[in-house]
Amino acid sequence: MTKNNHFDKLDRLLRGQALDNLNCEYTSIYQYAETLARIESALVVVSDLTKGTSRLFSGEFAKRLGINSYSSENSIWEKEILALMTEQEREEKFIAELRFFHYLRHIPRKKRNEYFLLSKLRFKESLDVLHRMYYIHDESMDAVRYAICIYSLMIFDYPGKSFVINSVTGVKEELTSVADETIISKRERQILQLIASGKKSIEIADVLNISKNTVSRHRQEILAKLQVKNSIEACRIATSMGII
Repeated sequence: MTKNNHFDKLDRLLRGQALDNLNCEYTSIYQYAETLARIESALVVVSDLTKGTSRLFSGEFAKRLGINSYSSENSIWEKEILALMTEQEREEKFIAELRFFHYLRHIPRKKRNEYFLLSKLRFKESLDVLHRMYYIHDESMDAVRYAICIYSLMIFDYPGKSFVINSVTGVKEELTSVADETIISKRERQILQLIASGKKSIEIADVLNISKNTVSRHRQEILAKLQVKNSIEACRIATSMGII
């Protein structure tokens, strides 16, 4: 796991949502995942964001990974799958999923189910893996109820790392630091840069001609958006994402 437990933080972000009832019964989702694992020879994970648990459905690809007996997890994160990646790769996966979550919040609610995340992962022993992630929302389309992750062998390469794909139009957008403008505002970016330079809140307030309380409020917003516990972690993640 990453040294700063970033997946635990994204866990809190996802599970902290207000969830309405879901039209699609979970049994139907599990049946779909089981069928998908079989016909695509893939490893499919269904994470229940209300219960905080995951079910795993293993196709032939799971045997290649050596985890075909892995069937459940008392978490919404697949720890045995994450263990197959380097720390840097896990952090990149976290950042892509954080960007995807915030990206969808700027999409009209009725359109959110048209989008999925496509990522290229590198597992240990130089195995390239195609990762697709779909969110199933509640009735209001405002909160994510289930996450479905599909892991399969990368049978062809493509430029770039992670993309948001519209499954209806085919339009894709790479999740680079450009997309992070939807996560951090211009003012929050300024404050992050000043924090990274070593300035304290009162000094930041003087530089930006705002009150210390306003700086403190922005700091809290930054921590919440990046799902970190302190400003040091915020600066590190923001740097990794290319925000600062």
